[in-house]
Amino acid sequence: MRKARLGQGRVSVSQVKAVNVEIQVVLGRSTLPMQQLLRMGRGAVIPLDTAIHDEVWILANNHPIARGEIQINDEKISIAVTREANVYDFLAGGQ
Repeated sequence: MRKARLGQGRVSVSQVKAVNVEIQVVLGRSTLPMQQLLRMGRGAVIPLDTAIHDEVWILANNHPIARGEIQINDEKISIAVTREANVYDFLAGGQ
């Protein structure tokens, strides 16, 4: 039996920490006719299917991982994680 050397199937903690993950926050969704979308210009308002205090979706590499609340402090916007995401709710467009 051969022992596995570093680099042969083993991953070090530093390698895992070096992986970048793209985080996105989905505030809401909207369905618009293409004609309306094409007429939009600077300053256009797109109505979303969410209210002010609704939770937002947090995605990691386009996969829903959590729900959160928007927080505004000193002109900085952040998201406080509130719970784990339900993938099926996200795919169904649910709240």
